Amino acid sequence: MEVKIGVSDSPRELVFNSAQSPSEVEKLVTDALSKDSGVLSLTDDKGRRFLVQTSRIAYVEIGAADVRRVGFGVGVVGAEAVKGGSGKSGSKSGTAKSGAVKNA
Repeated sequence: MEVKIGVSDSPRELVFNSAQSPSEVEKLVTDALSKDSGVLSLTDDKGRRFLVQTSRIAYVEIGAADVRRVGFGVGVVGAEAVKGGSGKSGSKSGTAKSGAVKNA
């Protein structure tokens, strides 16, 4: 899930992917802003920790939970190529047109 944190007086936002659920991230942000700890601590999906001063947080955008995908997706173009073949390799007409000698 993607998390974006806007920091006051900074033209860039902090963007990273988190393995935590949206509700877990929201609770961590809410707790950090309501307490006097002064620091929001979040961890990305690679184990890196991000510490942000709560007084500098302009906004936090929490994305939807990621759906884990396994394997390769096949688009419309790929599906047509798999279904019909490319027509160049393996067809009899393709080898006859290429000038190959039939009787060797």
